Amino acid sequence: MKSHCELSVHQEHKLLSRLEAAGLGSKEAQAVIESPDNWLAAKVVAFIRHNIDWLVLIQHWKKCYQRFYKEVFEWTLDFSQVPNPAYEEGFARLLIVAKGVMPEALFQKCKELFPCLKWTDDDLDEITTSDRSSKDGHYAIWVRDRVEADEELRNISADDLKKKGIPGITLEERFLLELKYFKETGKHLDLYNHTLCAGSRDSHGNVPVVYWDGCQLCVSLVSPSYTNDGFRSRLVII
Repeated sequence: MKSHCELSVHQEHKLLSRLEAAGLGSKEAQAVIESPDNWLAAKVVAFIRHNIDWLVLIQHWKKCYQRFYKEVFEWTLDFSQVPNPAYEEGFARLLIVAKGVMPEALFQKCKELFPCLKWTDDDLDEITTSDRSSKDGHYAIWVRDRVEADEELRNISADDLKKKGIPGITLEERFLLELKYFKETGKHLDLYNHTLCAGSRDSHGNVPVVYWDGCQLCVSLVSPSYTNDGFRSRLVII
């Protein structure tokens, strides 16, 4: 009798075909075969099991965002084919930016749901640019699932983040994060600190900052070289 762990001949053939298509060659195959106590094969199986859990989590988030956009914007969207961002331990909140979503529309949607104030009366779409855009399609990123901006990035300016190659959240991503969190909890983010939207700039090169001042969502600007313990970006995993 076959154990529940045994593969069928068809599964064995398909598995080998997939591994070969992914680049498995004779050298790698022999290393698995010859590894002491089958430890290398065990590592591969453990990796697969871990990532199955991760893929289940991804699919859960995608369905959540389909419901979110339907409820908030009355858009019927399919995120099943959105490329999955790389997995990294500690980053448990997915953000899916729908195709065509712009900062001004997100700000106005925030304003419909709770008090908001921004530094300008101008259309944010016309005076801000971002490192990432959903102009050509949906995209997804991971951020840490926390209320306050990343303590790990305190006292690091937007200029220094860029020099170090650390990708920071954009203005539109921060608005989306606020909207999603508010719809889930009825509460707000950055009650004591400010999110430095290091992935965005205004037309003069300044960096948008978003925070909750106790009664409203505020959007202001700081110099890209500005540092302060309470001004922190949010690292994104792309």
